[in-house]
Amino acid sequence: MPHRERVFTMKEVDRLKTIEALAEGRLTASIAAQRLGMSPRQVYNLLARYRAEGPLGLRSQRVGKPSNHQLPVGVKELAGQLILQHYPDFGPTLAAEKLAELHDIQLAVSTVRQLMINMALWVPRRQRPPRIQQPRYRRACFGELIQIDGCDHRWFEERASACTAIVFVDDATSQITALRFVHSESTFSYFGTLRDHLVAHGKPLALYSDKASVFRVNHKSSRGEGQTQFARALDELNIEGFCAHSSAAKGRVERAHLTLQDRLVKELRLAGISSIDDANAWLPVFIADYNKRFGKAPRHELDVHRALGPHDDLEHTLIWKEPRQVSKRLTTQYDKVQYLLLDTPAQRRLIGREIMVYHYCDDRVELRGPDGDL
Repeated sequence: MPHRERVFTMKEVDRLKTIEALAEGRLTASIAAQRLGMSPRQVYNLLARYRAEGPLGLRSQRVGKPSNHQLPVGVKELAGQLILQHYPDFGPTLAAEKLAELHDIQLAVSTVRQLMINMALWVPRRQRPPRIQQPRYRRACFGELIQIDGCDHRWFEERASACTAIVFVDDATSQITALRFVHSESTFSYFGTLRDHLVAHGKPLALYSDKASVFRVNHKSSRGEGQTQFARALDELNIEGFCAHSSAAKGRVERAHLTLQDRLVKELRLAGISSIDDANAWLPVFIADYNKRFGKAPRHELDVHRALGPHDDLEHTLIWKEPRQVSKRLTTQYDKVQYLLLDTPAQRRLIGREIMVYHYCDDRVELRGPDGDL
């Protein structure tokens, strides 16, 4: 009968080295127990086994013995027959539930999954072919969906520092509806670009963005705020806003970025423009040419943009609104600045109550109470 090799695991090798050092007097029992995570009594037992049987005595006594969790004989075969007969199109979790409920066979989901894999009834996720992200059909009408995104790039090459272009692209036509250069992506930069779109075209039905913190609360605060300032403004304007799960989902605006990084950079160079203000003043000319060259005809000629109404107050909608509490000293704090309210009977009634801070795009800050400006 051939001799079977006995392989030590790394844990057993570490245990052997420690017990050898204890047997040679280089370690005390307490230090050896601390290293191995055992009690001194367990260490002395290992030392006795080492002296009696040598290194092989330190191997686990469970090696070669059947598992305590081994299933009774025939249970797996019976479960496999039941699955094949009654649940061939079930998933492992549901199949395990039905085996327990209807046949009184208690099996772990992992056991049922392996049974189904062996019977070719289930394919592990790692072996499944990758999902193909097929292109989504364009929306039918102009203004039905606007894809928005920012692109950080050296738009002015070496003539100026890098900046960001905020781009709004219509899904139905691939036309640029708004384009603005800003120093960086922020709520106020998107407010400004959204204002350009609203003034030029009206209110679209929906905006499609990524999951940046401008559009979605990615880390819920203790106050439970459920939407960002940009999402709040869209609600007030009755515009739906939702986020894409991947860059490919908003491919119209992503492809527009690639075109702009080539053409727009060269057009700015030819026009001799090297500043954000000059570029923003010149952009309407470029947008008109771009839309003429790359715009697509929509499936339906209807423009579903809605005109701004009297109740659509962009001046007080596209701003940062935040509640603040008035202290006993008639003060409130916002953006690391402390504001002092005049000591009047009307404003004393605001102590302990919330007021609203209105922060405008031009950096003006107003405090407003229930009765108006403070």
